[in-house]
Amino acid sequence: MKKKVLSILLAAVMTFSLAACGGGDAPESSSAEESSVSEGPVVEVSQAEFENGRFTETRHIRVEIYDRGNDGGSDPTNNKYTEYIKKGMLEDHNVEVEFVKVPRWTEVDDINNLLAAGTAPDICVTYSYPTIQTYADMGGVIDLSGYVNQYKDVLPNLWNWLGDTNINWDRDPVTGKLWAIEAKLATSNRVVTFVRQDWLDKLNMKAPTTKQEFEDMLVAFRDNAATLLGADADKMIPYSVSYDVGWRAATLIESFIDPEISDKEFYINGFDDRKLTQNGTKEAVRLLNKWYNMGLMWDDFALYGSGDTTEDSMMKAGYVGAFTHNWDYPFRNGEDSINANLQRQVGADAKFVAIDCFEDKNGGHTKFVPGPIDRKIFFPSTNTEPLASMLYLDWISAPEHIKYLQIGDEGVTHNVLEGGAIQTVAATGDAIMNSGMNIDYTITCNGLNLGDAKLTSLSKAYTYAANEPELVQQADKIAGTDLRVGKNVNVGAIEAEAGVGDTLSAKRDQTYDNAVVASPDQFDAVWDEYISDYLSAGGQDIMDERAEKWEKFFGSSDMLP
Repeated sequence: MKKKVLSILLAAVMTFSLAACGGGDAPESSSAEESSVSEGPVVEVSQAEFENGRFTETRHIRVEIYDRGNDGGSDPTNNKYTEYIKKGMLEDHNVEVEFVKVPRWTEVDDINNLLAAGTAPDICVTYSYPTIQTYADMGGVIDLSGYVNQYKDVLPNLWNWLGDTNINWDRDPVTGKLWAIEAKLATSNRVVTFVRQDWLDKLNMKAPTTKQEFEDMLVAFRDNAATLLGADADKMIPYSVSYDVGWRAATLIESFIDPEISDKEFYINGFDDRKLTQNGTKEAVRLLNKWYNMGLMWDDFALYGSGDTTEDSMMKAGYVGAFTHNWDYPFRNGEDSINANLQRQVGADAKFVAIDCFEDKNGGHTKFVPGPIDRKIFFPSTNTEPLASMLYLDWISAPEHIKYLQIGDEGVTHNVLEGGAIQTVAATGDAIMNSGMNIDYTITCNGLNLGDAKLTSLSKAYTYAANEPELVQQADKIAGTDLRVGKNVNVGAIEAEAGVGDTLSAKRDQTYDNAVVASPDQFDAVWDEYISDYLSAGGQDIMDERAEKWEKFFGSSDMLP
C-alpha cells in the first residue's frame, strides 16, 4: 500500500513539474489507426544563435553519469575524462557540460525519482525502456524524431556511428514518435562460463564440453575440497551465481530453448530479457535446483543484491570453482581484476578460463544475443537545451573521441605494442576508468571501437591490464559462437509494459531464486506459484498485447526477414 501511495505521489509531482515548465505534449488519445507518422516539433535556433556548429552564447547542459562506487576509483563527475569532454564541448560548440552522478545499481529507481521531481539531467541514460515509455505517456519525455532529422547536417558523427538502425530503432511505426535513441553495441559478446584451470589441472580433469561433464566437474570440486582448498575446505563453492539467476545462468537457460524458435514466439514471450517465460526455461532451472540441492552451488546466492561485492571477494580469494558472468568479467579492473587477485592470493597458475559446455538440443551452443542496441538515451521534457544535448551525443560519437575515452593517453593508460596493438595498463588517480573502456562516458558506444576494424580486433585482447591476452581471446571466441541475433520487432508501444517493469523484474528474480532453492519435490509447485504471480502482475497482459500487435503488423508470419 505504501508503494502504491508513493507512485501516486510521484505521478502528481511529475504532472505539476510538467505544467510548471511547459513540458512536451502528452500522446494524443486518438487510436493508432487515426494517427499519422510525422516528425516531432523542434525548438528552432536562429543563425544569430548558432553559427558554424557553435552557439554564439554559451549554453549549459547536465549529463547523467553512472556512479559505480568503485573502491579506489576516480570521481565520476570530475576526472581526466570529464575534463576532456568539458573542454572539447566548450571549444567546439560553446556548450558547458555538468555531470550528474546516478548510482549504477539503483539507476532505474533513481531516474524515476529524478523524473518525477522534475530534476532529471538533460541527457538521461537507462537500460529500462519501460521507464522511458511510462514518462513519455505522461508528457515527460521529448520526442526526438524532429531533432535527429532536421539537424542531421550538424550531427554527422551520431548518424555515421549509430546509423538509421540504432537512431530509429524505437521510432513508433504509427505515430513516428521517437522517445529514445539506442546506443550501439560494438560487440555482441554477452555471457560466458568460467572455470578454475588450476583446479582442473590438480584433479587431472579436462575442461567440460557438456552439461553432464560440467556437473561431474562440480561434484569433483565438492568432493575434493580439502585437496583444492586445504584448511579453507569449508568455504568451497563449486559453482556460483547471484540473485540475478536469469542473467548469470543465461547460457545454461538458453541451451534449453529451441535453437529454431520462431521470431514470433521469441518476441511474444520475450518482454523479460532474462528469458523467464520462454519455453525451456523451467527445465533449465530444474537443473540448477538439482545442483543446488546436491551442494554444488553457493548456498546464500539469493541474499546478496545488486552491487554487493561478496561474491567477487570469494572469487578473488580462491573459493569459487566456476561461474557464469559477462564474457570479460574475470579480466575487468586491471590489477583489481578477479584473475589478478587470484594469482596474488593463490599462485601464478590460478586463473579462470572460459568454457562452452551447455549444449542445445542440436549439439550446438546457441546464444541468444540482442540486436546491436544497448543503453537508451533520452531527454526529459525539462531539458531546455535539446540541440545542445544532441550536439553532445554527436561529439562523443566522433571516432577520435570514442578512441581517446576508451584508451586514454599513451604511457598513462595504454602502450602501443609492436605491430600497432593497443595494450591498456593500470592507471592511477583521475586517469582511472570506473567502467570497462569508459562506457559510462561513451554512452553511444559499448565495446571497443578504435575507429579501425583491424586495429580494434588486434587490440581487443590487450585492453585488460594485468591479464593474459590469450585468456581474453578464448573468452571472446566462445562468446561469439553460435549466435542467434535479436531482430527489431517494431510494433510501437506495448501499453501493458508501461509502469510495470520494476515490479516484474523483482518478481522475476523471486521466481528464479525461490525455484532454485526449493526442495526437489516442491520445485514444480514453487515454480508454478511464482510464475502465476508474475503473469497476473502484468506479464500475461504484455504477452497478450504482444501477440495482438504481432498479428496486426506481421499477420500469420512466424519469422521476420
